[in-house]
Amino acid sequence: MTIANNIKITLPQILNALEYLKVVKDRFRSADKSLAGTIMAELRTMKYDGNRGVQDHNLNMVDKAAKLKTLRMQVDETFLVQFILNSLPSQFRAFKIHYNTNKDKWNLNKLTNVCVQEEVRLREE
Repeated sequence: MTIANNIKITLPQILNALEYLKVVKDRFRSADKSLAGTIMAELRTMKYDGNRGVQDHNLNMVDKAAKLKTLRMQVDETFLVQFILNSLPSQFRAFKIHYNTNKDKWNLNKLTNVCVQEEVRLREE
């Protein structure tokens, strides 16, 4: 019931459970490669559009990184922080400059908290 329909319809009708599980395993291995490529492309091209909160945007990017981790593709936290910063629009320019001139490196929690504060500040302007 948890197999995606596009994979399920390509599986042969096999009566032996062990053979069936082997076929499913082989199919998921090839599906994982294309899924990883798709998730990487989404992560690389994501941009914050302001429709949802910046916290949701950041969590969405963290979720994509977590999905890559389950596919055995580790995304380093400092790398993800940079991806998130790069996905922010020009309104966050001063915020990005502040981060880049600051000696400390932020983790994801710190980045999200400061992003939310900046979003509130920008809305008040």
